[in-house]
Amino acid sequence: MAKNKKTRKVTGKKNQIAKRTQVKSNLPTANRKYKDTVFRMLFSDKENLLSLYNAINRTAYENSEELEIVTLKSAVYMGMKNDLAFIIDMNMLLYEHQSTYNPNIPLGDLFYISAEYQKLVNKKSLYSSSVQKVPAPYFIVFYNGTEKEEEYWENSLSEAYENLAGEPRLELKVITLNINEGHNKELMEQCQTLREYAQYVAKVRKYKKEMSLDAAVERAVNECIQEGILEDFLRANRAEVIAMSIFEYNKEEEDKKLRKAEYETGYDEGKREIIQAMLKAGESIEKIAQYTGYAVEEIKNRIKNSR
Repeated sequence: MAKNKKTRKVTGKKNQIAKRTQVKSNLPTANRKYKDTVFRMLFSDKENLLSLYNAINRTAYENSEELEIVTLKSAVYMGMKNDLAFIIDMNMLLYEHQSTYNPNIPLGDLFYISAEYQKLVNKKSLYSSSVQKVPAPYFIVFYNGTEKEEEYWENSLSEAYENLAGEPRLELKVITLNINEGHNKELMEQCQTLREYAQYVAKVRKYKKEMSLDAAVERAVNECIQEGILEDFLRANRAEVIAMSIFEYNKEEEDKKLRKAEYETGYDEGKREIIQAMLKAGESIEKIAQYTGYAVEEIKNRIKNSR
């Protein structure tokens, strides 16, 4: 997470970074190949993004123009983009929203930050005798899934190293914050937009248990507008938010099904290897059945089909 700084106003434009092309904030469309999320659309607004940054880092920046959004348009990994990347006070923040737990985020962020640095650095300067300065990176995931209950956790790139001896020579750490309603209350109190986003998500999930997804999203949007939750945002972007939300929750369900299928495939493969090892060791079919939980007839069929 970005280092805490003393509360202060930001004055003056930082001149340490060379000129860069700033990403224009166009309204996302719900029917293009990469589907934007409500979270990304909401926090693409600089005022909202600055409020979120201040809440996380306990700072008091007031001028949103001091924040430069540098989210890459073309950097796509596995069909998804990093949600938001921005620079402020010589720090580069990569913010990502996730509705399913993903321990591979550090590896994806490594690819992404490399692309960001390639865009910023003058390649000729890499051969000079002076150090090429780059913004310090910080990686944060905002999680609103239902698989994990922790307030926050950390994933490291080194967790993916297969044969690590000693301290990793290359490390990247990602902090994940649980932004479901009722979690990280201090953070929610400091950022009204994030708090109201969590309330919207909670309503969708609540009504999704009682009715179709389309109807649940429609009801959640209507209710939030009536209650003053993200009211201006939802009034201005109602149709698009509904379309994006339906996509998001459909994708969330598909991701869960895929992970369940992958787990079951791996579990079944593991048992197959156990059966083969026990047969090789001369164990009886009855003992193998007792150990694996399979019926005797099922063990016999598996042995027969494997020949």
